[in-house]
Amino acid sequence: MKNAIHPGEHLAEFLEEYEISQNALAKRMGIPRMRVSQIVRGERTITADTAIRLGIVFGTTPQFWMNLQARYDLELAEPQIDARSIDPLVA
Repeated sequence: MKNAIHPGEHLAEFLEEYEISQNALAKRMGIPRMRVSQIVRGERTITADTAIRLGIVFGTTPQFWMNLQARYDLELAEPQIDARSIDPLVA
């Protein structure tokens, strides 16, 4: 694992920048406060539903949030795969 940064760390930065609490964000997004809290703590992934809602609230694209999640997931998974044991179709 390189320097995998959970999307929740980015979300925490957005909260700080916009000076909004987790509770206020959850209310704006129409989701339980616990979901925001778990994401910020790195205990929950950002789903497509959450990415859409975050995009609307912060004026970003849902893809921005999904890309953060995908990058994190790949950085965690890559060290677990032994590439030598995989037979590629192309050289």
